[in-house]
Amino acid sequence: MSNQVVIALGSNIEKEKNLPRAIELLREMCEVTAVAPIYETKPVGLLNQPNFWNTAVLLQTDLTASQIKQQLISTIETKLKRVRQTDKNAPRTIDADIVLFNDAVFEYDGGDGRTRPVPDPDLAKFLHLAIPVADLLPNFPHPETSEPLGELAERLLAEVVEEYGRSPLTAVS
Repeated sequence: MSNQVVIALGSNIEKEKNLPRAIELLREMCEVTAVAPIYETKPVGLLNQPNFWNTAVLLQTDLTASQIKQQLISTIETKLKRVRQTDKNAPRTIDADIVLFNDAVFEYDGGDGRTRPVPDPDLAKFLHLAIPVADLLPNFPHPETSEPLGELAERLLAEVVEEYGRSPLTAVS
């Protein structure tokens, strides 16, 4: 059975090279059915670093979540020389995470001794995930809340604009 999977991608080290290369690598390894626009976003957590470029990619694959993490994502992170820092918000060549796996809610083994939740809990918290994912699947219901992803993204954006007076995202042409 083919799975519909959304992978979020982000980069703030040589992002103009690394983000397109990550998409290219995914296309070489599996069936990419859609790619969201790229957005420039401010960093989260560790603020004194370059802005990020973020996007999301929709895949069709027979792989499990653990296989995607261990085969696809690990390959991309290795090829793009991802270095893991103590601070998970540190600058990086590439960040790739499974955000959605069909409409399922579960945890999977990332192969590094850590389990990871699906859907990614950051989807409901951060615009740099919510907007690109909603661009791909605006009417798709969030697996835990049933809120359409387009409405979730609009709600988060409205909250941020109300708090800061502007959107923290800029589309990259």
